[in-house]
Amino acid sequence: MFKKLFSGLMSGGDKPTTGVRPTDPVHYRDFTIVSRPDSQGGQFRVSGTITKVDPDGRVLEHRFERSDMLPGREACDEMMVVKAKRYIDEVGEAMFEADPREASTPQGATDA
Repeated sequence: MFKKLFSGLMSGGDKPTTGVRPTDPVHYRDFTIVSRPDSQGGQFRVSGTITKVDPDGRVLEHRFERSDMLPGREACDEMMVVKAKRYIDEVGEAMFEADPREASTPQGATDA
């Protein structure tokens, strides 16, 4: 038990995914939802992608991952779609904007 815990801590936060294939895309409004759950210890973590093609033809992608763990793949896929639709309704295209916490210039700093 401690070996597994220790190796997880030392892995640098890498996801222990095990080659779970994505589902068929689900289209909702102008977005495409694809469930690609992470298989972890016999359970599945709700995760996947939400994509949209912008007016210039570029594909915008948002990695969607939640802490929910479910024992069955089908239930996980259904939960992914439900949560992704709710996220789309609440956030819309803003999900593709840059995260201000990841700005290259520290807050309060100015260029000289």
